[in-house]
Amino acid sequence: MAESPEMSFNALVVSMATTAAVHLGDAAAPGASEKQPPNLEAAGHMLDLLNTLADKTKGNLTPDEERFLTQVLYELRMRFIEAKKDESPIATS
Repeated sequence: MAESPEMSFNALVVSMATTAAVHLGDAAAPGASEKQPPNLEAAGHMLDLLNTLADKTKGNLTPDEERFLTQVLYELRMRFIEAKKDESPIATS
């Protein structure tokens, strides 16, 4: 039987960050051959979940875990802002 990957806080953060990257259009979903267009609503939801995780675990993480989560959140926030800027405005007539 295949060995399961190690369960850790950082593995949880990576899993959530990967989902956010898929929603930002930066990575293909597991099993998909191509990246999909960004879904900023879903990406924002993943950012909200990661923020909630950061808030709820504050003071209970190792220094390495806290640095990792902080860095991942920063990078995803910057990418989300970039994706929002790239979003084409809807023409109004």
